[in-house]
Amino acid sequence: MTWSEMQPLLSEASGDTLYMVGWSTVIAVVGGLPLGVLLVLTDRGGLVQNLAANKVIGQVVNIARSMPFIILMVALMSFTRTITGTTIGREAAIVPLAIGAIPFFARLVETAVREVDGGLVEAVQAMGGNTWTVVRKVLVPEALPSLISSATTTVVALIGYSAMAGTVGAGGLGDIAIRYGYQRFETQLMWITVAILAVVISLIQFAGDYAARALHRRGGHSSVAPRLRLLKDRKPATEAVAADVSKAA
Repeated sequence: MTWSEMQPLLSEASGDTLYMVGWSTVIAVVGGLPLGVLLVLTDRGGLVQNLAANKVIGQVVNIARSMPFIILMVALMSFTRTITGTTIGREAAIVPLAIGAIPFFARLVETAVREVDGGLVEAVQAMGGNTWTVVRKVLVPEALPSLISSATTTVVALIGYSAMAGTVGAGGLGDIAIRYGYQRFETQLMWITVAILAVVISLIQFAGDYAARALHRRGGHSSVAPRLRLLKDRKPATEAVAADVSKAA
């Protein structure tokens, strides 16, 4: 197969892969971020401690994470058909990709949020901040560098999942590698596909690492937390911090 024949196939497949991964990432972040925060809040000693709810949510997340993606795709075919009207194509692939990524990202969010300094949370509570204020002004902003790294890891995993989805007609670069590289013995095309995936993953990893390091150097993204750190070292509290937190509440 000549390059002129490969180029349109690779362009279309690359676009399909980015489309699937992009939408799946958005859904995974929207669904996984609150789920991960909820796992922290409902855990023992959490702001809204509820051990029964925490155990149920944790078990659901663990079961979903433990299921191999190829099995998950097959198990969700009826649900996928209900949502998209088909089980083939890039739109259909988004459903299992997103559902598989939500628990994966949620666990990464849980780990990132647990690393936030508990003293900041206590300071906000001492100044009258409610749970929503703590989450919005301290937990998520302070964990943002780690959350970006978690999102980057999720995107890289989704690219691998999308290649696997190509084996069952989802399209994308995985489909090209299987149909042409394996079934038609177009070895050159298969290695070009592998190279494209490697370059895309490297670029995404570099961008995610750069953003996380930049935010980490700035000490997170919270406007309240830096002053709360001063509050821990120098009592009493300043009126500026109290006004900021009361306004956020």
